[in-house]
This record gives sequence, structure tokens and C-alpha cells, in this order.
Amino acid sequence: MYVEVAGDGPPLVLLHGWAMHGGIFAPLVERLRGRFRMHVVDLPGHGNSRDCSVPLQLQACVDAIAEVVPAGASWCGWSLGGLIALHAAATRPADVPALAMLCASPRFVRGEDWKHGVAAEVFRDFASGLRDDYRGTLDRFVALEAFGSEHAKDEIRTLREGLFERCEPAASVLAEGLELLETTDLRDTLPGLQVPSLWLAGRRDRLVDPRAMRDAAALAPASTVHVVEHAGHAPFLTHGDEVATRLSALMEQLQ
Repeated sequence: MYVEVAGDGPPLVLLHGWAMHGGIFAPLVERLRGRFRMHVVDLPGHGNSRDCSVPLQLQACVDAIAEVVPAGASWCGWSLGGLIALHAAATRPADVPALAMLCASPRFVRGEDWKHGVAAEVFRDFASGLRDDYRGTLDRFVALEAFGSEHAKDEIRTLREGLFERCEPAASVLAEGLELLETTDLRDTLPGLQVPSLWLAGRRDRLVDPRAMRDAAALAPASTVHVVEHAGHAPFLTHGDEVATRLSALMEQLQ
């Protein structure tokens, strides 16, 4: 599994979202390199981990990442990466002292008792689209990620340029990721979460509703919620200083 290490200070693991790779965090890494030693992971099947044999499943990913990052590192997960980070914090509290959920939810899909998720058909449509129009489907997903942001055009351009900057992810791995987003529900882990958590939302996010993140944080002890005004699904690209400040505040709690 490919991990890029940058900066000096307390260790921080960064996990990217669906179809992307760790390189998308470059603006955030530049802001934080003087404060933290960051371990920026390419998830299995993505970026420079394209040929990694680890399945894109929660426990398998957590175990594989834990082998290549230092124990005692806090984990920050964006979107799909948030599910992996949350699972790590819930199952390895001795190794993961703090958790940051960046536009991520314990459950992405709407249900009778989870009204602020997205419709399951959204992920099924993208899965179907991968078979018929791989690149067009990824382009539509990028547009959805940026939709609503006050800097949508710039955000779309950055995400599009980043998609294939490293190795092109396999369609089979992307399908596994969509299934993970559609079927995972980690809400039951939240009341027993033993580490402080930060829930960073984008006010205009169309994939992860800020209200869902507030509801999730309310279930977790020692949680903090911050909503980035005018941001979409990738506030670390459009409001990097604000995101960096909030992450730094979370890490300062550990000192």
C-alpha cells in the first residue's frame, strides 16, 4: 500500500474519498506540513496502490493501513475514507487517539431512521454507469461533489485534474467502493467511541448533508462539529485554512 509521508510533528493519517487518491490532499498537506507528520494513504485499488491486493473492505483496509502508519497517529478520513477512519477509531482506540470525519458519515444512505442520507439509487446509478461509461460516470461524480460550493468551477477543475494524476482506478474496485458506501452503517459504534472526534461538514455539500454529520456527532462522546459555510463536499480544497485550523485544534487536545 502506497503511503506518502510529509511534514514534521505529531502523526496524522489522511484517507481520501471514492475514486481519488492521496494526492488530492496536496493543498492541505502544504498548510499542515509545519505542524504534523502526515501519512497520506492511497487506498487499495486507487492511485499508486492500484495493484494492492488488499480488498476494499473496512477491516481489511484498517489492518493494512495500521501496518504501515505509526501507532498513535490520529486518522482523518474524507468521504469514503471517513468510514475507514471511523472503523479504525472504534476498533483500535489505543492506536488512534483522535478522529476527524471530513464530509463523512457513519451511514451515507437514507433510511427510515436516517433521513439526511442520499438515496441508495444514487450509488446504484453510478455503479451501473461504470459499466457503460467509465470516464463519464467519474466526471458526473466529480460534478456532484462540487455542486453547491461557492467555488464550484475551481473545485471541479481540481478534482478532474486529480482523478487520473496517478494510476487509473479499476472499475471493479470502484464498484466495491460504491457498495461500501451504500451498505455500511457504523452508527452503533458511535456511543462507545473512546477518542475525541471532529466532524467537519460543508454547508452546501450534496453528498453528505451537514445535518447527518450533526446527528452522528450527537451520538459520540467528546465530539465537535464545525460546518464550513459556502463549502461543498471538498472544503479542504476551497477553504483550506479553515479546515487546517480545525484539524490543528483537534490535535492540540492530545497534547
